[in-house]
Amino acid sequence: KKPVGGSARRLFPHRIMVRFALTIVRHGETRYNKDKILQGQGVDEPLSATGFRQADAAGIFLSNVKFTHVFSSDLLRAKQTASTIIGKNKFCKDIVIQYDARLRERKYGIAEGRPLSDLKAMAKAAGEQCPLFTPSGGETLDEVRARAKNFFEFLCQLSIEEECQKEQAVLGMAGNGLETLEGKPVFPLRNHCCGLELNSDTDKDTKMLNPNILVVSHGAYMRNWFGYFVLDLKCTLPSVLKKSQLSSESPNTGVSHFIINLGNGDVIKPEISCICLNRDDHLADVNTENV
Repeated sequence: KKPVGGSARRLFPHRIMVRFALTIVRHGETRYNKDKILQGQGVDEPLSATGFRQADAAGIFLSNVKFTHVFSSDLLRAKQTASTIIGKNKFCKDIVIQYDARLRERKYGIAEGRPLSDLKAMAKAAGEQCPLFTPSGGETLDEVRARAKNFFEFLCQLSIEEECQKEQAVLGMAGNGLETLEGKPVFPLRNHCCGLELNSDTDKDTKMLNPNILVVSHGAYMRNWFGYFVLDLKCTLPSVLKKSQLSSESPNTGVSHFIINLGNGDVIKPEISCICLNRDDHLADVNTENV
């Protein structure tokens, strides 16, 4: 994939403004999640009954959002979650879900299929902290972050190219494809993000967002991806967000929403605003007991 920045001069002949929305959802629960067993990439468990209920709830939560693109990890638990969410959507039932191996969970090598307690014991024996420890055959955190960075740059490039194509093909045409049949905007997600209201200027901008991308991935991967947003790209965060939440793993089907501004200069420097992180309000009525 092309890196962001190198071809920016060619892609921005008229210095057009490119903004897009990115909603990232963790997959639903599996029985291995429930039992605290590491799945990584080598264990491809389906969703549990609870996991499907969580995915249903996430689908209802996002049912009024008209996504233009849907990407998912190619592991079964993520694929089932993405399919369930889109099946509940009012506008996207016919959209093609694109599966991408770059969205897979962190690889845990010899620890996959074993209890989390075993990984902690391995880390302790090696004199390391568990989140930083890499078991034999596993991925380092830097390797996971590199995968996330590569995929994000792909999304930026996709957004730039589509905006340029739109400018050339439909210059002067009205409409942005992000409205309901009644003409009401389906963005932003602020109505679902308690206490995270956008100001009027930002509200106006969010109605113009296109592409509008949904991604379904995994807990440890997402935590590293968000770390890249915050540490490397200086993502702005909601004032109500606690620092401890940044290092916490998303709950199953937790929803995070970001607005990305790629600017209109010769060099693309993504500016990211986090609207909500790991929200789980939609799970309030989900029975999380094993059935």
